Amino acid sequence: MLEPRQSVLKQPSFTNYWISRMLSSTSFQMLSVAIGWQMYELTHDAFSLGLVGLAQFLPMVLLTLVVGQVADRFDRRRIVFLCQITEGLVAALLLAGSLSGWLGREQILLMAAIVGACRAFENPSSTALLPQLMPKELLQQAISWTTSAGQTSQILGPSLGGLLYSFGPSTVYVTAVTALFTAAALTFFIRTRQPFVRRAEPVTLHSLFGGMVFVFRHKMILGTISLDLFAVLLGGATALLPIFAQDVLHTGPWGLGLMRTAPAVGALLMSIVLAYYPLKRGVGLTLFGALGVFGLATMLFAVSTNLYLSLFALLMTGASDVISVVIRSSLVQLQTPDEMRGRVNAVNSLFIGTSNQLGEFESGTLAGFVGAVPAAFIGGIGTLAVAGLWMVLFPGLRRMRSLPERA
Repeated sequence: MLEPRQSVLKQPSFTNYWISRMLSSTSFQMLSVAIGWQMYELTHDAFSLGLVGLAQFLPMVLLTLVVGQVADRFDRRRIVFLCQITEGLVAALLLAGSLSGWLGREQILLMAAIVGACRAFENPSSTALLPQLMPKELLQQAISWTTSAGQTSQILGPSLGGLLYSFGPSTVYVTAVTALFTAAALTFFIRTRQPFVRRAEPVTLHSLFGGMVFVFRHKMILGTISLDLFAVLLGGATALLPIFAQDVLHTGPWGLGLMRTAPAVGALLMSIVLAYYPLKRGVGLTLFGALGVFGLATMLFAVSTNLYLSLFALLMTGASDVISVVIRSSLVQLQTPDEMRGRVNAVNSLFIGTSNQLGEFESGTLAGFVGAVPAAFIGGIGTLAVAGLWMVLFPGLRRMRSLPERA
């Protein structure tokens, strides 16, 4: 087995890809924090603040079919490069608007929507680009390192954005501009293992919905994507963390910050472990075992009245969830032909985004009826029930001993 330290991280194109992706993701998190704070400072309106999140989320849903087509028809490296350049220009406009005073509610929402649209194109294209950089035997390690970059961004981005915002929004935007243009420069120097060949397939309804059709025809991919969707949908307690911080653990904002960070820390640590010790045997049972741990950890968090125990439970949810992420990502990449990867990854991104957004809505709605503690506990039970049901519905996924060969 090739050692990841000697193979993955010493390949210049992957190193450029990894750093570029981390810079881009961190910048997006920073911009989200700054845009939200600035919107509330300007309007003091919670509804306007909610519109910012909607403006970033809607493009991903509305553009799913389009971004998949684009990622399969054009050079993915160039798509990522253009998205990062555009995001950098948006950050520059936010900087100019903040300094000159013309930035208002409508302008912020427009900028948020443009950033959301760029991310809708960038994420599937960047994910589909990774297999073009790596040999098959190193793909799982590469996905683990890429996952660690994403988790690092989730930890650093919001905290760094909040810290820099204390010096004014312009400080955040200057930092984001620098990071995004650096990311674009690194992307420009990425070299794929095979030259890009533009496909002349006509745009038809069949090609537009090709990603959806492919997912539903391949039970292994459908099983793992839908498993993650419903497990996170039922088991996500992120929306309830402010209630637990204030009413259950009585810690205040500092405890809320620690609780929001704990899952990302667990995910980061586990992704590094998987990068050095990739999954080789019993992959299917490992997947369901990780979901079992996720459900149990969610239930432990629900009944805990001790901050340290709650932080441990949240750390375990992040660590167990990243196992599912790595297996799902590896399976999707290995079992999808290169000419379909853009469309399939667009569907995968939609499932992930939907599970996170609807999961928070489900948790909040249920908590409104039964309370935060019962809602989180029921969510953990729901995750266990989904894992058990999927073991019956998708026996091939349960019996999967190792990741399949590349399609």
